[in-house]
Parts: sequence; structure tokens; C-alpha cells
Amino acid sequence: MSVGERLGAVRERIARTGRNPDEVTIVAVTKGFGPEVCAQALQAGLYYLGENRVQEALAKMDAVEGAEWHLIGHLQTNKVKLAARRFALIQSVDSRHLAEALGRADSEQPVLVEVNVAREPQKSGVEPARALELIDQVAKLLHLRGLMAMGPARGDPTPAFEALRNLRDEAEQRTGRALPILSMGMSGDFEAAVVAGSTMLRLGQVLFGPRSSPFMGTRPDNGRRG
Repeated sequence: MSVGERLGAVRERIARTGRNPDEVTIVAVTKGFGPEVCAQALQAGLYYLGENRVQEALAKMDAVEGAEWHLIGHLQTNKVKLAARRFALIQSVDSRHLAEALGRADSEQPVLVEVNVAREPQKSGVEPARALELIDQVAKLLHLRGLMAMGPARGDPTPAFEALRNLRDEAEQRTGRALPILSMGMSGDFEAAVVAGSTMLRLGQVLFGPRSSPFMGTRPDNGRRG
């Protein structure tokens, strides 16, 4: 099955939830795949490409034209200067320290605040109880566009996704600014995310199949972010 056919199937599944597929942005998670897969995504109309690691992404940026690149993996502060201005959206800001480092590099960098609504210790993201405080801080330092989260590893993801949506709504009231992006939903749980109000999905395996030959020696992570 081609990437275009897989994308069509995804859009049909979104439509069956009652949402208009045109209202949900799909970020094609190309981490672990080579530039040829990035090119296939672009040919299928997937112009937003998501990467976990800065250096892997930079190599692909030099090889693939026409994409809008998103960083969806954790960003270390020692990689901030490499990442700032290169990514259209950094989705994984989870601390004031990181926000300040990014702000020094580029105060206009578009970002999302990542929240650990699944409350799982192996996941990154600010704790929900501290999220509103961090959102306030990030909004003063960077171009804050919304929130991001991963669903739980097991069980019904709906409560976690609804928690992120509620946090976004509260943050909009508190800051007085629109936060239009809710990036939640991956290959295994995107329908629940769409029902809960997701505006952006991070999809890898459902579009490209398994990562059998990781690009540039990257290690497979079982679809952790896509």
C-alpha cells in the first residue's frame, strides 16, 4: 500500500469520528526513515514532517526540499542553537530552563508546551499541576502556539486527551491568548484524540509501516511519538 493510500485510509477513519479531516493537521513522523520516505510523504501531500532528534532532522533538511519540519522529541539545551530557526514548530518545551535557552536563541520560535497528562514517569513533559505556570512563562519568552501530549502506554487514552484539552481551555482564559494547536494522537490512538479535540496528529507507522531499517543508526523506540 502506498503512502497516499494509507493517508486516505487515515482520513476516512478521522471522518468516521464525526470530525472533518481538513480540520486536523497530520504531521508525518519520519524519524528513523531516510530521505526517500520523506519524499514519498511530500508526494502524498504530507508537508509537515516530524523528527525526534535534531541531528537526524538537520541531515534530512539538507536532502529534502518543500517540507515544514517539526521537532517532536525531547530537546536538550545543548542542541538549542542547532534547533532554533530550523524547525517551524518545536513541540516539546517542558521546562522554563529550556524555554529560556530557546528564547535567547530566537524569541520568535514557535513552540508547544509538552504536558505529561498520562502521568507516566518514562514520558517527558511538565506535570499537569505545574503546566499552567509553565505556559505563562513560555508565553512571555517564545511564540507559544498550543500544547502537546502523548497518550498513556496502556488503557483508554481519552481521559488524558480530555485533560490536555481542558488545560488548553483554562490557559487561554488565563493568558487571554489563543492557543489553537492541540497536538495529541499517534498511530495507535489517534481516533480517540480526534474525538477529544485534537487539531494535530503525529503519525508514523500508520502511514509508513514499521521502521525496519532505522536511518543514520537511530534506535527504534516502538512508535513512542508517532
